[in-house]
Amino acid sequence: MPPRKRTRPALGFLCCFGSSEPLEINLKDSVPLQLLEFSAPMPPAEELHARFSELVDELDLTDKNREAMFALPAEKKWQIYCSKKKQEDPNKLATSWPDYYIDRINSMAAMQTLFAFDEEEMEMRNKVVEDLKTALRTQPMRFVTRFIELEGLTCLLNFLRSMDYETSESRVHTSVIGCIKALMNNSQGRAHVLAHPQSINTISQSLRQDNVKTKVAVLEILGAVCLVPDGHKKVLQAMAHYQKYAAERTRFQTLLNELDRSTGRYRDEVNLKTAIMSFINAVLNAGAGEDNLEFRLHLRYEFLMLGIQPVIDKLRGHDNAILDRHLDFFEMVRNEDDSELAKRFDLTHVDTKSAGQMFELIKKKLNHTDAYPYLLSILQHCLQMPYKRGGGSLQHWQLLDRILQQIVLQDEKGEDPDIAPLDNFSVKNIIRMLFNENEVKQWRDQAEKFRKDHSELMAKLERKERECDTKTQEKEDMMKTLNKMKDKLQREGVELRSARDQVLDLHSRISDINKITGTIWHDVDDLRAFKILDLKDIEKMFSAYQRHKTAFLVSGALSPKLTRKVKELSVIDGRRAQNCVILLSKLKMSNEEIKRAILEMDEREELAKDMLEQLLKFVPEKSDIDLLEEHKHELERMARADRFLFEMSRIDHYQQRLQALYFKKKFAERLAETKPKVEAILSASKEVVRSKRLTQTLEVVLAFGNFMNKGQRGNAYGFKVSSLNKIADTKSSIDRNITMLHYLIMIFEKNYPDILHIQQDLLSIPEAAKVNLAELEKEVHNIKSGLKAIETELQYQQSRTTDRGDKFVPVVGDFITVASFSFSELEDLLNEAKDKFTKSLKHFGEEQDRMQPDEFFGIFDTFLVSFDEARQDLENMQRRKQEEERRARMEVMLKEQRERERRAKKGGATDEVGGEFDDLVSALRSGEVFDKDLSKLKRNRKRSVNQLVEGGGRERPVTKVNY
Repeated sequence: MPPRKRTRPALGFLCCFGSSEPLEINLKDSVPLQLLEFSAPMPPAEELHARFSELVDELDLTDKNREAMFALPAEKKWQIYCSKKKQEDPNKLATSWPDYYIDRINSMAAMQTLFAFDEEEMEMRNKVVEDLKTALRTQPMRFVTRFIELEGLTCLLNFLRSMDYETSESRVHTSVIGCIKALMNNSQGRAHVLAHPQSINTISQSLRQDNVKTKVAVLEILGAVCLVPDGHKKVLQAMAHYQKYAAERTRFQTLLNELDRSTGRYRDEVNLKTAIMSFINAVLNAGAGEDNLEFRLHLRYEFLMLGIQPVIDKLRGHDNAILDRHLDFFEMVRNEDDSELAKRFDLTHVDTKSAGQMFELIKKKLNHTDAYPYLLSILQHCLQMPYKRGGGSLQHWQLLDRILQQIVLQDEKGEDPDIAPLDNFSVKNIIRMLFNENEVKQWRDQAEKFRKDHSELMAKLERKERECDTKTQEKEDMMKTLNKMKDKLQREGVELRSARDQVLDLHSRISDINKITGTIWHDVDDLRAFKILDLKDIEKMFSAYQRHKTAFLVSGALSPKLTRKVKELSVIDGRRAQNCVILLSKLKMSNEEIKRAILEMDEREELAKDMLEQLLKFVPEKSDIDLLEEHKHELERMARADRFLFEMSRIDHYQQRLQALYFKKKFAERLAETKPKVEAILSASKEVVRSKRLTQTLEVVLAFGNFMNKGQRGNAYGFKVSSLNKIADTKSSIDRNITMLHYLIMIFEKNYPDILHIQQDLLSIPEAAKVNLAELEKEVHNIKSGLKAIETELQYQQSRTTDRGDKFVPVVGDFITVASFSFSELEDLLNEAKDKFTKSLKHFGEEQDRMQPDEFFGIFDTFLVSFDEARQDLENMQRRKQEEERRARMEVMLKEQRERERRAKKGGATDEVGGEFDDLVSALRSGEVFDKDLSKLKRNRKRSVNQLVEGGGRERPVTKVNY
């Protein structure tokens, strides 16, 4: 049996999702049923009904389509049954079972990490996946059921997650997405995919690939899922998941980048951009966006902040009808939402780009209410919120934005139709919002690393402490042992000395006894005197004297010789000396090196211009020199600043040399700053005189002024150029947004188109308007005086004997030769510029002594700026007018289309095939999916606006932030 032919009606795609208007099945096949051959005669009615019921159950049809099938005649039922069963071979091949495909795909996923496949092998792998896609579409329902039971979806998702780069950019990737799409083409498979916790997230990851067909397939699935009950929030969660997966700044950043990018391949580019716009329209208008204005505005603001509006204007250039249909729908819904928002404030339009207008609306709304003090409090605290350019304070504003988003979006139950921008105020969530995942992960890794390092350090510290305790204990034990040995040795030494003394004493006594034998001392016994004498008194009298004397002698012997610190000599002012020392520390040169550099006129480029300027502030004065001369014999004692000033004072004409060196270094820079200003005046003076466009502009303005003042024959022959800028301040009495300058430009566009390029004639005006002639002449005079002073110093230096190493005369002589020539050119140029400027004033009839170049050319500069702004205003007005006309035409077309559909519905239902996921994707791709939604959308919004008008305002229940 040939494959069924699927037609794409405007609204029939919703039947499989519980729509109230499902389509009937069209049984027209490309081959007439009469030509089919039957393998068996038609069974009895009861058996036919049983077999046909089994077939219908496998087809997974809706209730209305089932009724249409059972209403067919018995002959057609039998023909359909035979044609279907004929496709099923009794001896089924392995490819007829889902087990085969699941095993092959698992095998491919495992092998891709081990082997590199050539083009032929890649084609074979793609064929396997394509065959699975075909089987999921054509095999009986039991095939899909078996595929689901064997975790076939998980197999496909794992393959998507584990793809290498070559596979992800090949047709295999697109075919795998096609398998998931085919699985969703019946209610059971679709429910299984939506129930899987990671299916939509994994599908969204394929948006990161470069393959355009893969991206289109993914976007079509995501867009269709938005239209499925409970699918919209899953898509938002998938985009948030993709944001983290791709490390994007926002969840829709990739879509906007792809929408704006040009690849050079028209067909692929238009298909991708159409898929993106259909997805964006589905996200904005399905789910909560179907009835919730705040939600649509919330999501649309997100797209507008990413810059979708200029991208839409750019997409108009593709001139593709389907793409334009999606763009028109986006802008139409946006305009309706903006109008509905404006009606809440009794306005026709709210400029959401203008902070001032939005603030005035909020102020007007809350003024004289209990909420007004809280508005002031919010603003007062916003003033105190920190903000540093490039700093981390931006996250505070982002957090405030997220809080306000949840307050606006959440319903009475506190539930948010978006994926909860602020679930609660836990520290974890605030950190997640203030910082991106990479930063949090980085900090977590750093904290983990710090924890490990800390643990390792603590372990090392404990080991070191134990080692230290052991060493300390060993040291204490050793010291005890040593002390014992020391005590023992001391005792032994004392005993030894005592024994030796006793021996010596005994020997001495024996010797003394031998000496005193026969003398008086033999009979004297001093022990008797000890008993009588007061030994303590003796000790007090003589031992104290002896200790005091010894201490005196020791203290006298150890008394150190006192030395006196030599004090630095400084004769100059203390503050000036301190500043001089600071300058010398910055120079990082010795006094000799500075002296050499000055004598050589800094041929080695060691002294910077700013350092020379500072050195000129520390030239030795006469009083300083006199004081330093008095103490020159104490040079070694001099402070650093004093010695520097003393040594510089020894250079002949030190100040004049320094000034000459500074002038020499600054001359080229001063010339480069002055010459462009002179040239600007000269060029601008020539341009205003030569410009034919300017002359023609003044001619038209004069004629316009004469007509405005005294009719067609005015008597003015000219006007002051200062009156030129009054044109922009004169507004029309009909339209206050139109000024006389706007009107003149419209005249120029119609009758004098060449005048519109007037800025090309006056290119030097902006620079000349910045030049003050008096300051310019003063600068030229200063340069001239500086050259003259250097020439005078050169003459003096030439008249004296040149010291060794002094290169002032040759260096300055060469400089004056070149500088004098350059200055003479500047002086001649200035004289010419002044002469041309005087002639230009005379040319325009201005008083020569009362107007300076900055004032004169400033008038023309202001006029040119106003001229350009007025042209831009007119272009914007024209663009808005064309846009309004286009929208009006589009609304008429859509109205006519809805009328045709209404008449077609009246004529009765048609027998068309459809109602499955493919039809939903097709309708989404073509934009037909939004036709009915748009009609219902307008009815609902009209009803809500009427309710608001009757109720006198918008009342919402008080909401609270989840904590």
